[in-house]
Amino acid sequence: MSKLYLVPTPIGNLEDMTFRAIRILKEVDLILAEDTRTSGKLLKYYEIDTQMMSHHMHNEHKTVDAIVKRIAAGETIACISDAGTPAISDPGFLLTRACVEAGIEVDCLPGATAFVPALVNSGFPNDKFVFEGFLPVKKGRQTRFLALKEETRTMIIYESPHKLVKTLGHFVEYFGEDRPVSVSREITKLHEETVRGTAAEVLAHYTNKPPKGEIVIIVGGKSK
Repeated sequence: MSKLYLVPTPIGNLEDMTFRAIRILKEVDLILAEDTRTSGKLLKYYEIDTQMMSHHMHNEHKTVDAIVKRIAAGETIACISDAGTPAISDPGFLLTRACVEAGIEVDCLPGATAFVPALVNSGFPNDKFVFEGFLPVKKGRQTRFLALKEETRTMIIYESPHKLVKTLGHFVEYFGEDRPVSVSREITKLHEETVRGTAAEVLAHYTNKPPKGEIVIIVGGKSK
């Protein structure tokens, strides 16, 4: 039966693919890849020769309708991102929504997602949390920080390395210098590390030691 598969890919360590994910990628008619060059390395590693097609944030608005028609006509298609689970701060949402609206079956496989190990490693309460993803760069950024200032749940934020120090400075400004913060970077990779402390302490650390790699920030919620 034709369907759309959302297949998580490793966020660093290539061994983090599941047996099922490998099988699905070998069996589908087409793989939609965020960057075919990046995904090509993964497919080569697992000897997957399925045809790929580029599907990313710059073209997904134009390609969704055609992809939905192909699945409706009988094809089985998998969607992958460069790393992690599709649609989590990556392409995949628009296609998933379109398939659901068209009555096409969607199957999302469990697998790698950067924020889960970062959240668990933080040691912060994780019975309730809020995923913020990437914060606004300019417009709406101050408004978002003012709203998050009152958030009592643990917060998950994605950030690029060159903006980390600025964001940590905003934590000190809006949340206070004693707010607990945990920064995980290069998760599953050779230089993986997690730095925990107050907002002021973590800011001082990365001010003196500029970060590299993919970053997930965990922020403790406001004390009740």
